Amino acid sequence: MPSPYLEILRSPRIAAVLLLGFSSGLPLALTGGTLQAWLTVAGVDIVTIAWFSWIGIPYLLKFLWSPLMDRYMPPFLGRRRGWMLLAQLALILGIAAMAFASPYADLWLLGCLALWVAFMSASQDIVIDAYRADLLPAQERGMGAAVGVLGYRIAMLASGGLALILADQIGWRQTFYAMAALMGVGLATSLAAPEPAVVGTPPRSLREAVVEPLKDLLLRPGAPQLLALIALYKFGDALAGTLTTAFLLRGIGFSLTDVGTINKGLGLASLLAGGLVGGLLLVRMSLTRALLAFGVLQAISNLSFAVLAWAGKSYPLLVFAVGFENLASGMGTAAFVAFAMALCKHSFSATQYALLSALASLGRILFGPVTGGLVEAMGWANFFVLTFVAALPGLWLVWQLRERIAEVAAAQPQAA
Repeated sequence: MPSPYLEILRSPRIAAVLLLGFSSGLPLALTGGTLQAWLTVAGVDIVTIAWFSWIGIPYLLKFLWSPLMDRYMPPFLGRRRGWMLLAQLALILGIAAMAFASPYADLWLLGCLALWVAFMSASQDIVIDAYRADLLPAQERGMGAAVGVLGYRIAMLASGGLALILADQIGWRQTFYAMAALMGVGLATSLAAPEPAVVGTPPRSLREAVVEPLKDLLLRPGAPQLLALIALYKFGDALAGTLTTAFLLRGIGFSLTDVGTINKGLGLASLLAGGLVGGLLLVRMSLTRALLAFGVLQAISNLSFAVLAWAGKSYPLLVFAVGFENLASGMGTAAFVAFAMALCKHSFSATQYALLSALASLGRILFGPVTGGLVEAMGWANFFVLTFVAALPGLWLVWQLRERIAEVAAAQPQAA
């Protein structure tokens, strides 16, 4: 009898999710860690850098325009792939335009262009998340989440670690041109991947596209607690990552190449390993147990950066902290994405997944500007201890809702 692991890994649906994960992850680092590094090297103060985290607000508010992507269909490629193609074309233009700005003379222009890239990236995420939820049957969702993270993080290695190394060698302008060209992977996938079969009835009006997804989520048993879990499960992990690049460059004193090769390169390898291990375990492990076990590792891993802050510049500790944190984060993300997909109804998957992912980003976006002041007030080590504490409410909710989570997972059909 064929192994269920091999059958899932051979699925063409998994290949499509992998490549779209790459397209989804590429723009994020360019408006996050890579932009943060550019501002840090340019001498921008830490408080201003922290305020630049608000460029991520489109990821928080994307549910406001996601109903348009459920309701309307572009005149080409179908309801999901058509929107993907439009978003990817806009991203190529926006990323290339960032190459012309400079944090020395055009800080506001650079910020506006980064905000545009973040808006179009959030729009691309809306439709890619919906495509994945519509495309994958229940038994492939754990591995789909894992390979989506795999593609996502490979892209973040390119736009994060590789971009920093390239910037050190050829400058920021040529680096952003190269990143714009890499968005061609998303374009090719949008053109070649199949449109998922329509499951359920698409919204017949814009009002239905807005109201029905909310009603479907909010009227479920235990809805407030489930939504709180979505908001809090990755909160500590996301908060710790808000200023990680600035911490390693300015707080500890590592070079751009150190950060690019170790934090981004080793970090990617560890995160991919964590995502794949998490996805494989989810084939046979219950969703509740995975959320709890992976979440505990995810919380503890934040303390490794506190140890690095206490010890000072140490390459062995940097390798350990980066490896452990990303391994745990990859496992936690695989479980979290599988849980979010299980909560979505196919008729409204774009809007519902956008709402859920916006909730997951709420703490990171709203508290991002505060992190600079926290670091100045309490120091880097205490800040990372605080991020560990911030992860505990999410773990408590997983335990409290363990029976409801099992019901949500069991209610999903085994084939789309």
